[in-house]
Amino acid sequence: LSQLPGWSVRPDGSIVIATGNDDALGLYRCTPYNSYGTAGESRPTRVLLKDPPTFTVRPKEEYFQEVGRELVIPCAARGDPPPTVTWVKVGSVGKSSAQVDGNSSLVLHPLIKEQHGVWECTATNQVASVTTATSVHVLGTSPHAVTNVSVLPLLLAANISWEPGFDGGYFQRFSVWYTPVVRYPPRAHHDWVSLSVPVGAQHLLVENLQPDTSYQFSVLAQNKLGSGPFSQIVTSVPRGFPVTTVPPEPPAMTVHVFLSPPRALTANETVRGVVLRWDPPARASVALSGYALELRQDKGGWEVLERSIPGTDTQVLVPGLIKDAFYEFRLVAFAGSYISDPSNTVNVSTAGMEVYPSRTQLPELLPQPVLAGVIGGICFLSVAVIFSTMAACIMNRRRAARVRKRRQDPPLVFSP
Repeated sequence: LSQLPGWSVRPDGSIVIATGNDDALGLYRCTPYNSYGTAGESRPTRVLLKDPPTFTVRPKEEYFQEVGRELVIPCAARGDPPPTVTWVKVGSVGKSSAQVDGNSSLVLHPLIKEQHGVWECTATNQVASVTTATSVHVLGTSPHAVTNVSVLPLLLAANISWEPGFDGGYFQRFSVWYTPVVRYPPRAHHDWVSLSVPVGAQHLLVENLQPDTSYQFSVLAQNKLGSGPFSQIVTSVPRGFPVTTVPPEPPAMTVHVFLSPPRALTANETVRGVVLRWDPPARASVALSGYALELRQDKGGWEVLERSIPGTDTQVLVPGLIKDAFYEFRLVAFAGSYISDPSNTVNVSTAGMEVYPSRTQLPELLPQPVLAGVIGGICFLSVAVIFSTMAACIMNRRRAARVRKRRQDPPLVFSP
């Protein structure tokens, strides 16, 4: 064996021929032995060289044909022994309606919508199996279902994305359908809400959702011939405003948030009110778009005081608070579709402070300068009306006195 390149014997006695050629043809016998001798040779075995299948005719990568027409896709192979050629549609369930002619070509007649997809031609003999594939596009049908639907839960919203299916040869549009999941629905079938998707888009932001409520989402494709099948249904839960600094339990779908909370929030009492100052987040995957200020009074529930603080600001003025009360403030940052965790909490006590107008408690009252101007204007108008009325009364009395005097005086008579 040492004279034959690529030939070797394993410890268990097997012979390994790295490259099969004419040198390997023939009869082989194995003789086991040890220090006591041998029990004889094994029965002879014959080594034959056979050729694995190779394709002589391969199908093209893609075929386009109208529905109802005939489509013939060639595929041929040779080998020793001659291989068997079979066709199968990738992802199909059950037996296909396709036929194979005497030349091993795939015959689709009449061509139907369900035959759209990837087909594989496989050539098999005793030595090996080889496979080649082609894509069949059936034209003149309704669209196929979209695939890979994913839902990204956001703050009171969800971003739905998908991959379009084949359009059937016509322009297709998409719509997103969603409905809340109710454990005990008021009627047997709950209604789905549909939203049209802008032309060319493969994602849609669904807003105004209820927090901590499960929703089901599905995508529908349509073209001039009708609607395709709905996509698979995906369930997701939109996020709500965070109510605690303790990290929540991870949701079912992992969401990578690249936004850290605002830093070093502080509060200073001034004659104008309470001034809050902070440092921007240390990490943000996209440009910072703004902040939201939250507060709670006397250990009550958190409320949103201001939702639209510009992202370039690092301080905000609270114009006044209620006397002898205890307040807590915190900030959250927004960047694109993400919301950060809350910042640190700062405490403000108004015990001993002067009383300022509270915008958060009495939003219907006007500021003091404006209110003083309005009251002064009303008083001025009232005085002007009184003086005008008195002047009119005096003039009327004088006019009436002159008329009575004229009636009492005797007429003058002139004689020639």
